[in-house]
Amino acid sequence: MTSPGRQGPPLAGQGAALANEVEGYLLAQAEREQAQYEAQALCRRLTWLTRGQAEDLTRHYTEQRLGLTRQALQATADRAKRLRGEYEARYAALRRTLLRRHAVCACVLFVCSLAVSAGVSLLGR
Repeated sequence: MTSPGRQGPPLAGQGAALANEVEGYLLAQAEREQAQYEAQALCRRLTWLTRGQAEDLTRHYTEQRLGLTRQALQATADRAKRLRGEYEARYAALRRTLLRRHAVCACVLFVCSLAVSAGVSLLGR
């Protein structure tokens, strides 16, 4: 399907972005549910808590857990971005080196072929 006024294949980038957003939302919801489950399990062990205190503790625990998860994910994303930059720089350097080596080899082969041609033409006289 194409968008109105546009020819060509469907906008795969938008579909991928939407899929990533939905996946992120579902993962966040699963993390929230897990944090709430853990908080409720903790409250069940603390039998002396009133219902209001248990709800308050559950809310605080869930918020803190989600904050820690957010920090961990942000640190991971930052590290991935730094590594990507390092790998891209290294790849570019290796590519330049390889291109230089190929150019030198091509020049050497060209000079050698010229020398052989000159030698053959001199011997042929």
